[in-house]
Amino acid sequence: MEMRSKEFKERSVFAIHDATLQQAMGRAHYGFVGKRALQVAELPEFEQLREEAKNVKNHILDNLDHYLERYEQAVTAAGGHVHWARDGEEARRIILDICKRVDAKVVTKGKSMVSEEIDLNEALLENGMEVVETDLGEYIIQLAHEPPSHIIAPAVHKTKEQVSDLFEAAHGGPRKTEVPELVDEARRVLRDKYFKADVGITGGNFLVAETGSSIIVTNEGNGDLTQTLARVHIVTSGIERVVPTLDDATLFLRLLARSATGQETESYTTLSTGPRRADDLDGPEEYHVVLVDNGRSRMLGGRFREMLRCIRCGACMNHCPVYGSVGGHAYGWVYPGPMGSVLTPLIKGLDAAYDLPNACTLNGRCQSVCPVKIPLPELLRELRHLQHQQQIGPAMQRRGLKAWRWLATRPRLYHAAEQVAVRVLSGLAKQGRIRRLPLAEGWTDVRDLPAPAGRTFLELWQGKRGQK
Repeated sequence: MEMRSKEFKERSVFAIHDATLQQAMGRAHYGFVGKRALQVAELPEFEQLREEAKNVKNHILDNLDHYLERYEQAVTAAGGHVHWARDGEEARRIILDICKRVDAKVVTKGKSMVSEEIDLNEALLENGMEVVETDLGEYIIQLAHEPPSHIIAPAVHKTKEQVSDLFEAAHGGPRKTEVPELVDEARRVLRDKYFKADVGITGGNFLVAETGSSIIVTNEGNGDLTQTLARVHIVTSGIERVVPTLDDATLFLRLLARSATGQETESYTTLSTGPRRADDLDGPEEYHVVLVDNGRSRMLGGRFREMLRCIRCGACMNHCPVYGSVGGHAYGWVYPGPMGSVLTPLIKGLDAAYDLPNACTLNGRCQSVCPVKIPLPELLRELRHLQHQQQIGPAMQRRGLKAWRWLATRPRLYHAAEQVAVRVLSGLAKQGRIRRLPLAEGWTDVRDLPAPAGRTFLELWQGKRGQK
């Protein structure tokens, strides 16, 4: 996937004025938020589970090498193979080598954000393989030649009418217009691909060190067909997705669906442990796990290790006012929303994704709904601090911050400047609102600025105290 985070501002402006996108995003936002709220209200111990999950994740990160080694041993004992990839390039090479060795012609894929992160589809296509996304949302955006706009609902930005257009162009008529008809049409087209697939690639929501199992959760069952019908099953996962035991996995599963889609549980929770045994009715002949680092070890040893607690539920973006306004494509890479605004600069570079941390309003909703209590606003502020330290960003902005710091460290002068500013702004107002403000056109072009009272907060506060 081409990295386009430097275009965040331009893509955001386009997204805000895209009426169809706004319709789709508005409908999805209220669905996600409302359903989650209902599920949380029905589970009194939800906050206790969040705290427990945070503590378990911290324990895992403190002992990550131990649990990864245990996981590798368990996978090997079950007849599987574990491959270690330092970065995306090495991960692609490992997967391509497996596919070429088994002479793969057709590769089916379940939803995997790590495969998006390492640009896997492009590599497979360039080597002459047919790649078929089997998750309905991923299949839709594959037809549209677009990247995902959400980590759990890749086609959340598409309306039913747009999907009808895509299916009609790809499959031929007659045109289907109702959701059940569109789902049936996708199922019919994809079913044949499952049986033709030489390799099936899935993600891994959790990797269990105790048993060597990989766990995926889906609502469509496509992941099960992808990993059982192909001759070779490849799991792609980040190194942080390991959990010690099956009991630990159940803790996170109780939080995942409620936080992601507002369900008590996903329709399918599937465990895979090694290749097919002699008495198994189905399953792959080979089972491979590709564990991807790609900057995660750097996070583990630094200020941003808390980001590795993320279980990829999408709750932060579902509740984010910025994501809800501009959608996922504006962020320009695999991970959108608050979690993407932290991960993208850490993986791709502070300069390459300068605008993402700075676009956040720091309202804190993301932290309040995160099932593992990641302090996302704090991490975003830390990224801004690092960017400022490294002098990344517009020179005018740095000079402005320097001038503000100089003024803020001189209280008398600062308060005097405040008094002048509020009186000038009050004088510019008409009917209590400022319609045009020099140097703030980005704000007043689309909304009015409420006028100040004509006195500073300190003056108002001191006045109230004097009245008592």
